[in-house]
Amino acid sequence: MSATSAGLSTAAVAGAGGVEPETPVRPARRGRGWWRWAVFAVLGLYFLVPLAASTWFTLRSRDGITADVYTGIPTAEGFAENLGRSLLLGVLTVVIALLLMVPTVVLVELRLPRWRPVVELLTLVPLLLPPIALVVGVRSVLAWAPDHFYGTPLAEAFFALQEPALPWILVLVYVVLALPFVYRALDAGVRGAQLRTLTEAARVLGASWPRLMLTVVLPVLRTSVLNAAFITLALVIGEFTVANILGFETFPTWIVRISGSQPRLSVAVSVLSLLLTWALLLLISALDRRRREEDPA
Repeated sequence: MSATSAGLSTAAVAGAGGVEPETPVRPARRGRGWWRWAVFAVLGLYFLVPLAASTWFTLRSRDGITADVYTGIPTAEGFAENLGRSLLLGVLTVVIALLLMVPTVVLVELRLPRWRPVVELLTLVPLLLPPIALVVGVRSVLAWAPDHFYGTPLAEAFFALQEPALPWILVLVYVVLALPFVYRALDAGVRGAQLRTLTEAARVLGASWPRLMLTVVLPVLRTSVLNAAFITLALVIGEFTVANILGFETFPTWIVRISGSQPRLSVAVSVLSLLLTWALLLLISALDRRRREEDPA
């Protein structure tokens, strides 16, 4: 009896600490990873086949394969003007959206955590409201200026918002449309950072709130700010409905306008825009990966 107990105890000790037991292998799970590669292959074909077909359409001509349509993009009529206008609208939208949402997210996180559901609900409104309804409402309000407020400062302000060279009304509408994405990108960064501890330490050391925002909050939320800026810029550069209904020419409306007379140029510009968007996405991912490698935590 004692020998048996000793043998069992010895086996238990050997199994627990002396010799590591073999990890059980589940044969049923072997060979099941193929479906993941199949999904990736299908998704790759879904994106690459249309892109390859579009590229082939732009390169093929009666004289054979040529890249003249791509070399002629910078000198195309209206390209530089409309691209510059869309980029300027995108930069202004990014600046205003971040100025609105970064302090809001920080305030909710540090001072008003109970208001988080309310803020989340308010930022969801642009997703619940169809963009076509929003832009029709904006156009109706702008139509009041010459009918009801002509000769007043309010009418002058409405006319200034509709300046074709720089339509500020598009910036305001784009800020509203970008709020859901900007808030969620910043909120995810705030939740993953020890913002309360860092801000309290900075306040104890005598930092003012403006300095705290510049030296503590923005470096901590750098990746989230970049993601929010990228999403907003991509939204503005690719937005067509609002600009078209309000009657302003931006980069997307210009592409559609030349598609009838210069279809190859229109497709070539669209392909380059898509590749530029992917390049920006990869750049942000690389910056995020570099920041994680440099962060010892």
